Amino acid sequence: MLNKIIHFSLQNRILVLVASVLLLIGGTYTAMHTEVDVFPDLNAPTVVIMTEANGMAAEEVEQLVTFPVETAVNGATGVRRVRSSSTNGFSVVWVEFDWGTDIYLARQIVSEKLAIVGEELPSNVGKPTLGPQSSILGEVLIIGLTADSTSMLDLRTIADWTIRPRLLSTGGVAQVAVLGGELKEYQIQLDPERMRHYGVSMNEVMTVTRGMNLNANGGVLYEYGNEYIVRGVLSTAKVDQLGKAVVKSINSVPVLLEDIADVRIGPKAPKLGTASERGKPAVLMTVTKQPSTSTLELTDKLEASLKDLQKNLPPDVKVSTDIFRQSRFIESSISNVKKSLFEGGIFVVIVLFLFLANVRTTVISLVTLPLSLLVSILTLHFMGLTINTMSLGGMAIAIGSLVDDAIVDVENVYKRLRENRLLPESERLSVIQVVFNASKEVRMPILNSTLIIVVSFVPLFFLSGMEGRMLVPLGIAFIVALFASTIVALTLTPVLCSYLLGKDKGDKLPKEALVARWMKGGYKKALTWVLSHKRVTLGSTIGLFIIALGFFFTLGRSFLPPFNEGSFTINISSLPGISLEESDKMGHRAEELLLSIPEIQTVARKTGRAELDEHALGVNVSEIEAPFELKDRSRTELMADVREKLGTITGANIEIGQPISHRIDAMLSGTKANIAIKLFGDDLNKMFSLGNQIKGAIGNIPGIADLNVEQQIERPQLKITPKREMLAKYGITLPEFSEYINVALAGEVISQVYEQGKSFDLIVKVENNFRDEAEKIRNLMVDTQDGKKVPLSYIADVVSAMRPNTINRENVKRKIVISANVADRDLRSVVNDIQKQVDEQIKLPEGYHIEYGGQFESEQAASRTLALTSFMSIVVIFLLLYHEFRSVKESAVILINLPLALIGGVFALLITTGEISIPAIIGFISLFGIATRNGMLLISHYNHLQQVEGLGVYDSVIRGSLDRLNPIVMTALSSALALIPLALSGSLPGNEIQSPMAKVILGGLLTSTFLNGFIIPIVYLMMNGKRK
Repeated sequence: MLNKIIHFSLQNRILVLVASVLLLIGGTYTAMHTEVDVFPDLNAPTVVIMTEANGMAAEEVEQLVTFPVETAVNGATGVRRVRSSSTNGFSVVWVEFDWGTDIYLARQIVSEKLAIVGEELPSNVGKPTLGPQSSILGEVLIIGLTADSTSMLDLRTIADWTIRPRLLSTGGVAQVAVLGGELKEYQIQLDPERMRHYGVSMNEVMTVTRGMNLNANGGVLYEYGNEYIVRGVLSTAKVDQLGKAVVKSINSVPVLLEDIADVRIGPKAPKLGTASERGKPAVLMTVTKQPSTSTLELTDKLEASLKDLQKNLPPDVKVSTDIFRQSRFIESSISNVKKSLFEGGIFVVIVLFLFLANVRTTVISLVTLPLSLLVSILTLHFMGLTINTMSLGGMAIAIGSLVDDAIVDVENVYKRLRENRLLPESERLSVIQVVFNASKEVRMPILNSTLIIVVSFVPLFFLSGMEGRMLVPLGIAFIVALFASTIVALTLTPVLCSYLLGKDKGDKLPKEALVARWMKGGYKKALTWVLSHKRVTLGSTIGLFIIALGFFFTLGRSFLPPFNEGSFTINISSLPGISLEESDKMGHRAEELLLSIPEIQTVARKTGRAELDEHALGVNVSEIEAPFELKDRSRTELMADVREKLGTITGANIEIGQPISHRIDAMLSGTKANIAIKLFGDDLNKMFSLGNQIKGAIGNIPGIADLNVEQQIERPQLKITPKREMLAKYGITLPEFSEYINVALAGEVISQVYEQGKSFDLIVKVENNFRDEAEKIRNLMVDTQDGKKVPLSYIADVVSAMRPNTINRENVKRKIVISANVADRDLRSVVNDIQKQVDEQIKLPEGYHIEYGGQFESEQAASRTLALTSFMSIVVIFLLLYHEFRSVKESAVILINLPLALIGGVFALLITTGEISIPAIIGFISLFGIATRNGMLLISHYNHLQQVEGLGVYDSVIRGSLDRLNPIVMTALSSALALIPLALSGSLPGNEIQSPMAKVILGGLLTSTFLNGFIIPIVYLMMNGKRK
């Protein structure tokens, strides 16, 4: 089969060349047009159900809204877990499905379940709505609007009615959440004093105002052969016109709305949240993209739209887009990885040139590089994957191995052509024949070594969950590129050899490169010395291996290396029940402190939540985005400085994360921190005190930062309970009573006011100064059956009480979360310490239990999977070797390379990060494949020399090792040097995940190649020593 392929290529040389050129052109074009993203799509399919329940307290929301919704979706097909959060007037339920569920199917399932629930919910609750479909890394851009003279009311109106629709109409935008400023509404503010003076009841006002400002429909009129549409235009946007409505007539004197109320335009109250930028009040717009949309293109489109919009905005309105831009992180990551790819390529060129000392052979070997990379980009494109840091990283790691096959082939052809020239004219074969024979000799080792490396990468595909989503594209890119390079080595390389190498005129012999000759001399001396001191060499190597193994088990463990995103996301939370104003002041203080740090470029803050926003934060929580640029200090020093400065704010809990890592954490455990300790139970107060006990128990563990107990504690409420006997005495029905409280205190939206295509709420409520103290509320006048008015305190108890603020649940059980981040220590050991402390010190009452969640959960699962699958892949590698050599002994000798490779990998990690993360484990696995390749080349050559050329065992070992030194050192060096750029720039954005892999492979290749040259000859001799 393989012979046929080589033969076919050499017969149809032009065809092969044309096909390659076409591939280059097609691949380059595709590479230019494939979308680029930071990470692969990491989204666990999640459907968010949001329900507004105006005026309900948290417990009522939990019982009447959240519980029915949760119960309905909980048994649905493929649901992994259900989380929910019930706060005052708002319920959010997150339904998380198994990985790999089609998101549209998931949404379909959820909406079918909701259809049943909708009817059971109380009448005053909004319809449960599904949040827009977006991905965790979906927040693409935060736009800040600030103004000098334009009021916050107008600014918010511009954001809502001019900018938001324009951005939403951009293809690929899922959601634009607007926060901050003041919502404009038309208000009818009733004055109880004047109502009593005119004897107007609340009921009469509501009868008149409900549905006012709606046009009437008068049908159609036919006259003079025309058709006229008859409409009664009752709606108006003029405040004075609205006030002219008649409420009732007393002795034929009309009482107008403006007699008993103030009609005006004002900001909507209560505000759910505010925003600010650089310490100035602002309106912030967060743009979320739909899944599988290119972030870079979308950002460009949005920028263009904003530029266009800017022309028509008032001159003092400033639009800024530098608060948070995902595209900035993408661009820097991608350019860093591309740079590593490029630098790796240059190293490969240098190695080839040094060893081959011939421009033509170098060129032939290099052609495989662009071809293989483009084939893998094409494959990714047709599989519907994006180009991201992971797939590029796969290519960067593969770069060194891609040239290997071609090198082996070229090297052999070159050698055989040289030998052919030495023959007398009559015996010389044609160039094509020589090329064919030479390629045929190495075809099996080439194919087998590729298969072995591919097999060693297979464990990647068994990873599930987020780490699987993250790393599979890397595996695909690597494997495809490798296969492509093998095919190129079997087709294009022989063709190019026959064209470029066969043309040597004259009888002068191409000489070996200087470096190669010099190395062979040194290696021969070393090898003869080693072969006469076998025991010493073996003993010391085994010693090294044992030491490395010992260190391997002391290394720290973490899930993914920390990212460097160039931006902080800081969460500041204070006690629930704090007013928005106070919370705003606290946030403002934090902004000022941050702006005093030189590295921080700008800050923007969101306090509270936007309307129908799934991140249902209370007004006691602020989230600050702070992009920074490192100058003289490292990132850890900057973090410490930020922590220290913000630590001076009293009464605030601070958590510092980064935009993307933050969201990955939130997706894994539902908490924006590395470690989440979830305490499940029933009584919120008891859970809170247990939570604080846990916090106390683990507070002094080294490496823990930002330790927080979720603020699920009680907040003040004012309870109005009707006295039923008194209601009966005055003839007030319960519906009337509830309507009175709704309208007088909360206000009721009765209609819309349309103003040049914008619609605003028209609301009826009692004037603020009649209800801004508990005492005033007690004195509000309620209408009785016979037209009299009595104070509210006659017919109801008005008392203040404490009730919970937010109730969070997971899998239909109440939970409270104690969260922590890890600083300057690896994740695994911190978690082990936490579990130990909690087990020793905390006694949980019956019905309460603790679960741990966060990145380490994924790390454990991934490590287990990898350990199992990599053991299997080693078995498969052994079988492949056995298939090639038909000898258990020889296959075992080749596998000696694995421990040799482990030595270097472990030391590389020890010197650099000191911890094993999932990428590092993968580095070890791929290292095994690359390392066995060298041993295979050696042993197959020894056998060849003994069987074909009839040398003795000792001679064949010496000569075989020298013969194969060149290709082995070349392939190892090109693989290793290509990884140097990735290994060195590990802290740059984009390289963080590939860097540990590169370090491991680099270290392992160096030791395994060096020891391979000595240990394998020794062991081979010891095994075959009898057949001298």
